[in-house]
Amino acid sequence: MDDSQSEHLKAYGVTYRVLQAGLSAEWLLNYRGGSFLLPDSDALRRDAALAGVKVEPVDEGRVTAIRGEIEGSNMDAVPLEKAPKVAVYVPPNAAPWDDAVTITLQYAGIAFDKVWDHEVLGGRLSNYDWLHLHHEDFTGQYSKFYLIYAGAPWLAEMVRLNGAAARQLGFGTVPDLKKAVARTIREYVGNGGFLFAMCTATETLELALAAERVDIAAAFADGTPMDPQADAKLDWSASLACDGAHLEPNPAIASFSDIDGHQVNAGARRQPLGAFKLFSFSAKIDPVPTMLVQDHRQVITDFYGLTTSFMRSRLKPSVTVLADEEGAPWVKYIHGDHGKGTWTFFGGHDPEDQQHQIGDPPTDLSLHPHSPGYRLILNNVLFPAAKKRELKT
Repeated sequence: MDDSQSEHLKAYGVTYRVLQAGLSAEWLLNYRGGSFLLPDSDALRRDAALAGVKVEPVDEGRVTAIRGEIEGSNMDAVPLEKAPKVAVYVPPNAAPWDDAVTITLQYAGIAFDKVWDHEVLGGRLSNYDWLHLHHEDFTGQYSKFYLIYAGAPWLAEMVRLNGAAARQLGFGTVPDLKKAVARTIREYVGNGGFLFAMCTATETLELALAAERVDIAAAFADGTPMDPQADAKLDWSASLACDGAHLEPNPAIASFSDIDGHQVNAGARRQPLGAFKLFSFSAKIDPVPTMLVQDHRQVITDFYGLTTSFMRSRLKPSVTVLADEEGAPWVKYIHGDHGKGTWTFFGGHDPEDQQHQIGDPPTDLSLHPHSPGYRLILNNVLFPAAKKRELKT
């Protein structure tokens, strides 16, 4: 999985299908870009050839030599045991090309199911090991798109679908529905689920969890400024990653809070893009964060989203930072535990479309088969397959 690989992204799909077939594999952390050691077979070679993935046959002597190299360095061999069952939280009318995770799952050939509010509140999440959140606004404000896209047919359809779902599921408002969905997702993680979210879903999930006692969508509903006591009513003990954030009180500013460092949706406060750097971890002591940062690049060009980054000052002390921009007050990629499960948040919308806009053409991953940003997404898909072991830290 170093620079000699011809198809980095589809290599994850090949590995996933090995596990799906009931076979075991190993993830060689920090070895040649985070390579995979797979059982050789004619079927595997055919699958890799069809996908354009480069494989290198190794005999027992070479495997022994690799293990010796791993033993004496900051590397590790993590067994992969079972292909995780994958779900993507996505509205039924969402375009399949408008979400980076859906794009990369389809490109890599990793099977997934779609779930939305009915399935979440109906208890279906227990059927899945790994859940990705589409760029949903869990505050029920439709990402404040009404400020720019009022009258757009797709926005009207979004409002109609969410309103209908709220009524069908017995909620008075869409914000009330989304709060219940957010709490159910938190319970899923607490019960052992693996959660991955990008863009708007990260920040707004946190706000929805903290806002049990406050209506943060009231200003959106009637256009008046937010309750000046709203911040004080937030309960950050209920959130996963963030603490002490301030809500955006002005309904005319298309921002949610001060969690996001870039404020891309707030006009004059927009910050320029830089590059973020992946942290290095001890593979033997901290295998989980090590898995999540496996890549053939350590420095990656940044990309915008409605939530692009996370202010350090708004993160709980327990959060593990996986990547940041050197010298900046924000970070890009974070991870943490909740109950028996884990969550990972990745800021931005599309790693290969720095300034994605609604209506832009879909990203063609055949043009980006070596994308280091998309590799981070696929690390998250695969790491639930790792054999669990007691961590030293």
